[in-house]
Amino acid sequence: SALAGAVRRSLRVLEERHPGHLVEVRVPPFAAVQIGIPGVNSVHRRGTPPNVVETDAATWLLLASGDLTWADAVAAHRVSASGAHAQLDDLLPLR
Repeated sequence: SALAGAVRRSLRVLEERHPGHLVEVRVPPFAAVQIGIPGVNSVHRRGTPPNVVETDAATWLLLASGDLTWADAVAAHRVSASGAHAQLDDLLPLR
């Protein structure tokens, strides 16, 4: 579907721009990627990593496009973010 393709493409862009294995970004059921955070050196493994961001496809695409801010998404409980580095406000939007 177009929704799945848009989610996968945008997550791939995020992953390419921020390589690493510090934060896992999940948009079920479509995809999950691991990214790095600039200035932070650490690694996690799959399973139950300490830094996880999870959201639905519609919210993710709004965040990626800049039509929704990270702060507003978190305040509205549209994003689940756990861990000291599970904040994407400096990495979004993906313009």
